[in-house]
Amino acid sequence: MNKAAAARAPVPNAPGPLPSAERPVVVVAGRPNVGKSTLVNRFVGRRAAVVQEKPGVTRDRLELDCEWNGRAFVVVDTGGWLGRGDDLDAKVTEQAERAVATADLVLLVVDAAVGVTTEDDDVARLLSRSGRPVLLVANKVDNDRREADAWELVSLGLGDPWMVSALHGRGTGDLLDQVVRLLPDEPSSASSGNETMGGASSPSEGDPHEGAPTALDGPGQIAIRVAIVGRPNVGKSTLFNRMLGEERSVVHDLPGTTRDAIDTQIDTPDGPIRFIDTAGMRRRSRTEEGTEYYAMVRALQALDHADVVLLVIDATDGVTHQDQRLAERIGASGSPVLVILNKWELLGAEGRRDVVDAVEDRLAFLGDSPIVKVSARSGMGVHKILPALGRAVEAYHHRIPTGELNRAMRSIQSAHAAPGARIRYAVQGAIDPPTFTLFATRRLPAPYLRYVERKLREQFGIGPTPVKFRVRIGS
Repeated sequence: MNKAAAARAPVPNAPGPLPSAERPVVVVAGRPNVGKSTLVNRFVGRRAAVVQEKPGVTRDRLELDCEWNGRAFVVVDTGGWLGRGDDLDAKVTEQAERAVATADLVLLVVDAAVGVTTEDDDVARLLSRSGRPVLLVANKVDNDRREADAWELVSLGLGDPWMVSALHGRGTGDLLDQVVRLLPDEPSSASSGNETMGGASSPSEGDPHEGAPTALDGPGQIAIRVAIVGRPNVGKSTLFNRMLGEERSVVHDLPGTTRDAIDTQIDTPDGPIRFIDTAGMRRRSRTEEGTEYYAMVRALQALDHADVVLLVIDATDGVTHQDQRLAERIGASGSPVLVILNKWELLGAEGRRDVVDAVEDRLAFLGDSPIVKVSARSGMGVHKILPALGRAVEAYHHRIPTGELNRAMRSIQSAHAAPGARIRYAVQGAIDPPTFTLFATRRLPAPYLRYVERKLREQFGIGPTPVKFRVRIGS
């Protein structure tokens, strides 16, 4: 590819298999607000990382699939590295350090328009001691005058700077050429560090795929996508980390800590599952402009692409109005739902009965969604989630043969006929979720369709998945 063209156009994110521990890892590091996320977006050719002109937008480490000149690798966007700050800053810095520990190559991004700061010096010294190969990247070099200023960065002791403008694409093609040259020819020991204690690796954000853990016995199967959603500060990231076996997401008592939808894949005895930790979602009127808005958009995208959704509810708060609104949005997505009652250990016997009654009452429109009671902090009950996921996905792919379906329809109508109408024939036109087309003589009222759904669930053992009906009227 022509380098001049590369400077004008986004770097293509070629489709391919999900990244694994065998793919080299390139970590983009630096202090806050130097353009790390903009550079990552330039690498992958899309706005995968939330970008805003203020520090601290990125907090978790975001891993994405990238390809340049036929060479695939994983690029990791990290939060701003701060040697001093509050407890949240320390957790963000720790996430960045964990990412560097997995790296085959580190890109230290510095703002050439600002010059060398104390934080840049601190990060450079830490990276020099890390033992990882480091490329010094001078960002925001938009013209020749900035190039002259960028040579000041040599004082960091990491060699000559690679001068780029992540925003405009200037110099990014040359930088990627150098990145690919420095990647190991064979998988290195550092690359294997991309696996977590729980056997996790982080695939890219991509198109949704279908698959079921009960049917993923062979190699190369596609992982199901499980989105973890809920209001801010209900314990989503703590649950995410508990299931992965490591602190993959920043967890803090401050609501809104998670900003991006963070994907991580784990291998289970029944096959791979890709978990997506999302930002907390709240009422639009309380959503701030900028960062929080885009975080909510990413969360909604993850929800729409998910095969299964874990709706996390703070059991100590009960089912709030916002939980109901979010459940309605999940129901509209058509995905199976598991209701996760977190902080269960904090409730007494009466409080537990009340919250379960509230779920069954206020979230009745979710149908037969399983309720799993857990403590994400201690791990109590978390082991029940994977089996429940397997049952939900199996139901999501449930198919009924046409002959059996129509025999069931005759039996259902014999027991209770539709008022003024008759179902002449039925077919299951789709799965994910099970979708039935009913050919009827007249319009079927909603209560009768609910009756038909209940009977089909009972007769065919359709598990915790939405069921859809389409009615076609004819003579």
